[in-house]
Amino acid sequence: MHEFERQFIIYYAQRMSKEENNKSLNFIEAMIEKDIKDNTYNGRVHLRFPPEPNGYLHIGHAKSICLNFGLAEKYGGKCNLRFDDTNPVKEEVEYVDAIKEDIHWLGFDWEDREYYASDYFGQLYEWAVLLIHKGKAYVDESSADEVAAHRGSPTKPGRESEYRNRSVKENLDLFERMKKGEFPDGSKVLRAKIDMASPNMHMRDPVMYRIKHAFHHRTGNKWCIYPMYDFAHGQSDFVENITHSLCTLEFEVHRPLYDWFLDNIIDDPEVNRRRTHQTEFARLNLNYTVMSKRMLLQLVNEKHVTGWDDPRMPTIAGLRRRGYTPDSIRNFADKVGVAKRENTIDVGLLEHCIREDLNKKARRVMGVINPLKVTIKNYPEDQEEYLDAINNPEDDSAGTRKVPFSQTLYIEQEDFMEDPPKKFFRLSPGREVRLRYAYFITCEEAVKNEKGEVTELICTYDPASRGGNSPDGRKVKATLHWVSGRHALESEIRLYDRLFNEENPYQCEEGKTFLSNLNPDSLIIAKGFVEPFLKKDAQPFRNYQFERLGYFCVDKESIGDKLVFNRTVTLRDNWAKISQQK
Repeated sequence: MHEFERQFIIYYAQRMSKEENNKSLNFIEAMIEKDIKDNTYNGRVHLRFPPEPNGYLHIGHAKSICLNFGLAEKYGGKCNLRFDDTNPVKEEVEYVDAIKEDIHWLGFDWEDREYYASDYFGQLYEWAVLLIHKGKAYVDESSADEVAAHRGSPTKPGRESEYRNRSVKENLDLFERMKKGEFPDGSKVLRAKIDMASPNMHMRDPVMYRIKHAFHHRTGNKWCIYPMYDFAHGQSDFVENITHSLCTLEFEVHRPLYDWFLDNIIDDPEVNRRRTHQTEFARLNLNYTVMSKRMLLQLVNEKHVTGWDDPRMPTIAGLRRRGYTPDSIRNFADKVGVAKRENTIDVGLLEHCIREDLNKKARRVMGVINPLKVTIKNYPEDQEEYLDAINNPEDDSAGTRKVPFSQTLYIEQEDFMEDPPKKFFRLSPGREVRLRYAYFITCEEAVKNEKGEVTELICTYDPASRGGNSPDGRKVKATLHWVSGRHALESEIRLYDRLFNEENPYQCEEGKTFLSNLNPDSLIIAKGFVEPFLKKDAQPFRNYQFERLGYFCVDKESIGDKLVFNRTVTLRDNWAKISQQK
């Protein structure tokens, strides 16, 4: 066991051993409760979730959604949804709609508080003009490469632009002309005048506005200059009267810049005292997974996956299509908790959470992925019967269903071996096994094709063992799942696995990219059979446990007579086994 796994299991066990109502507060909860006690914001708790509509949300965003909306629920506060739509080149309405769908699916609601940074473009422009008037901003005509080169390095101070000391009058004129569209893209930017020798690179005269003659999904062609994210973010929080602005750790070095903008925009000391406070927490990192939107977009654009909702993607849409439930993701976010230091969570914990949830909820059915024909020679050819099967042993209210049985069945190819090793207890010549809910059968003969491959098993059954019980008390060591051949429904079964082979997909050989770590077997498509109950019951996104095989979800492409199932996760749960050993 890796040291990280050992440490995390200890942490996980400690958290789970506490009673729910006695759990210690995380550092953000402690801060909020102190602010409430001190009446810092007149008792208000107002948060926001601020996605950029330049891609689909992933499991890391789900953690942030659960944190922000969850804290608002816990403390009787509010949580806004605000799209930081400051870059029209990369933003699409499709992403806006997908983000709203994902948040609602997770069980949260922003009510009537749906906002956009573009709502504040007018105000942001006025504040930019104010900073120019104060001598705190200037128009720079340096190229992007020159701006980057002049910034210096963390150990070397930057160099001031030749345009830094333009007069206020000239800067106001140029900025107004930028707004009117007189200049081409990339020809000019508006920069804050701060400190080119600051040890914080973000304080070295950052760009506030750039020229982009691009259509914006909300403002159309009204603007051709757009604020940078860093200029819009803190002021948007301020406009919305947010009390606690929660960001991931990479924004910690941006906080002094956000404060600088507000310090130089707000003159009222009382307003300043109660303005938004930013707090950073560790983002979610999962092994065998990439969280970079740029990389996820590359996977989609280069067709390494079928789209943003490909079940192998860590997007919320992909997890939903794979069969993950809102409860499992919210439970996962709670188990991971809120930390101040970056770490990497084992994806096995996420898989454990969906198993834990579906074990209680998912209906049990029988399906065969790699079919092997079985003929029961002493069972009447024209006979069929219906046997009682339990829908969910964890839920008595789920009841039972009828499963058809006939002379011809299908079992898994892996459940038969002609020359088995000692610890193989399933079907082999002369061996007896139990068929789930049905009878004891014994293999009499294995029929082979010209290649020597087993294509059919000839078996006999014990009529007295109906229901899988032997009247004389004899015992068998294996119980197999099966599907009646006469009633079986042919299905496409998509066996999804992890998208990457490497625990850290970002790490690759020199000259190669993260794509070299893609798992070529992340999707295997099988043609199998399922029991007839699913013909009417199988609806897109409905979950099932295929007995002995794993949890599966009906894919959205499953329409009419076409049945398509996605494997959500196998039955094996390493996290549960490890926890039991501790």
